[in-house]
Amino acid sequence: MIDIQGFTNRTLGWRSWLDILELERANPEQLAVLEESHPKAKVSEYYLTLIHQPEILRQRSLAFNAIMYAPGGLPRAERELASAVVSRTNRCVYCASVHAQRYAQLAKRDEIIREVFNDPHSAGQTPRERAIVHLAIDLTLQPGSFSAEHLLAARQAGLGEGELLDLIHAVAIFAWANRLMLNLGEPIWPEESSAV
Repeated sequence: MIDIQGFTNRTLGWRSWLDILELERANPEQLAVLEESHPKAKVSEYYLTLIHQPEILRQRSLAFNAIMYAPGGLPRAERELASAVVSRTNRCVYCASVHAQRYAQLAKRDEIIREVFNDPHSAGQTPRERAIVHLAIDLTLQPGSFSAEHLLAARQAGLGEGELLDLIHAVAIFAWANRLMLNLGEPIWPEESSAV
């Protein structure tokens, strides 16, 4: 287990501060969108909060799945690493835990996650890892001033055009997703869920 500066790779829950949809009150469109969004959408407070606007959730899920699971381009593990970095930068503890776990599953290692949780600015063992981490931080913190100059280190580290596009998309969707989650609810740590 990794527990550093309030971040963890443990499995966390998430609690909505808003009313969630009770499944027995869901209309056919809401049920269809939940079924196509995520295997656990019908029991997730996040999805049961977002389903109040089914078409928006449908579009969000389509974009998310296209960005994170599309074949080719940036390897999945590196998309997960970028997502963990964005989540750490935005202080979204829940998303950081999810994507730290996914990175470790795909990469079969987690030492860079320790580094990201400790200090993302110094994380990465290779030029490629450092380039991914720094691009994720820069685009998250300064999207308005992000430019081709920010891509230079990633290009020099060997990322191709398709990989850079995937990286930018992963960072962008998580910058948005983190802010959404941070404004709609809070993470639940394992000790808290057993007490509820």
